[in-house]
Amino acid sequence: MSTSAEPRLSGLEVRSIDYVPLDERHGKLWHLGPLWFMSNAQIATLAVGLISITEGGNLVWSLLAIVAGTLIGTFFMAFHSAQGPQLGLPQMIQSRPQFGYVGALLVWLFAYVQYAGFNVFNTILAGQALNTTIHGGVKLWVAVVTVIGLVVALVGYDVIHKAERFLTYTFLVVFGIFTVGVLVTLHYPAGSFDLGAFKATPFLAQFGVVAGYQISWAIYVSDYSRYLPPDVTVRKTFYWTYFGSALGGIWLMVLGTLLAGWAGDSFDTIPSINAAGDKVFNGFGAIVLLFSALGLISVTALNMYGGSLTLISAIDSFRRVRPTLGVRLVTLLVTAALSLIGALAATSNFLTNFNNFLLLVLYLFIPWTSVNLMDYYVVRRGHYAIAEIFKPNGIYGRWGWQGIVSYLVGFAVMIPFFSVGTLYVGPAAEALDGADISLFVGLPVSALLYWWLTRSIDVAEETRIAEAEAAALEQAAHEHREP
Repeated sequence: MSTSAEPRLSGLEVRSIDYVPLDERHGKLWHLGPLWFMSNAQIATLAVGLISITEGGNLVWSLLAIVAGTLIGTFFMAFHSAQGPQLGLPQMIQSRPQFGYVGALLVWLFAYVQYAGFNVFNTILAGQALNTTIHGGVKLWVAVVTVIGLVVALVGYDVIHKAERFLTYTFLVVFGIFTVGVLVTLHYPAGSFDLGAFKATPFLAQFGVVAGYQISWAIYVSDYSRYLPPDVTVRKTFYWTYFGSALGGIWLMVLGTLLAGWAGDSFDTIPSINAAGDKVFNGFGAIVLLFSALGLISVTALNMYGGSLTLISAIDSFRRVRPTLGVRLVTLLVTAALSLIGALAATSNFLTNFNNFLLLVLYLFIPWTSVNLMDYYVVRRGHYAIAEIFKPNGIYGRWGWQGIVSYLVGFAVMIPFFSVGTLYVGPAAEALDGADISLFVGLPVSALLYWWLTRSIDVAEETRIAEAEAAALEQAAHEHREP
């Protein structure tokens, strides 16, 4: 099947958590590159690059920590992306084989909070950017951004891909000029590039936050690759996702570090971008902010789209849901309303506390990504009976005790290594002067425990069931499609 086939369906996307049949697969593999580049190349990512500078690290070691953390963290999320074309399913519904039909609700709840929570920050940043340039009030623009994001998410998969490609090309021009301007016009304190001024605590803190931020994208990735035909191969899907996301992330996090190193204690995202842009030429800061708002709208749409799929998955665990356009609309409206209410009610203290809370939510996905990848690439090696994923009493069961135990144990052993601002610093993190290395504890523990607990799974029998149900799966997918 050609990877450049035209979409079989046009207009509003009608599918959600259901399987995408082979004759509806379409798109080009390289489209994943700009999609994941632009998803990361937006100014909310700037804040991820501030940790080392704010904790006393110098500029050069902050840059090295960002690059190293991105290269390692993106490795995991890109392997999730490769699952999409092979299974034809969105990301979070794939948790059922590991956690069970009902047990997967555990991770879906955390995923949904993350989607809605990130949109609180995205829409506020976009509102501030637009209020700075066009005026009219932050809350008004928060509402406008939310509505536009909702419309984009409703139209769905194809328009999201097209929007991200357009924004990528524009980004390369606008932020290319902006980045050159930052490098040429800004000046940094003495010692910023002194390799002999290494401090372990800010370096490890920056490294861990960056790697964790990249892993947090793991809950999205198959949502945007599941319409591709399976012959695109795992390796090529991984490469396009990996390099797109890594380049976008490194670019914006490095910009954040450079701006923080220049502005010092007076750094504030929107004013600092505006001031740095105006050093290129008067008014360029406003251009950068206007374009940044478009990038934030696009990632807001991504969060609404993924949040809708996760909410439908959760509802389906209690009552079978026919995945129609109407169901998509309702769940999108709920997701948009939650983030809008949070954004309009936000205060400066709220945002500080909520940022800490979101960091805790990110912790919750480290053992999930470990279990999911171990199951897909080592235990079952990509062989799933997809029809059984949608059966409450199918072969994967209602509760996947191996996945749940591995997840809980992995999370528990991470707790002593947590470092969440003023909320909690574990004893192990205290011993490391506040550095957070929980990522490197939870990942191997969850993975190895899950592998050990699943040695009795009869993968050959599951594969036989999948082959027997393959034809019926394709037929059912067409019958469930809306006319």
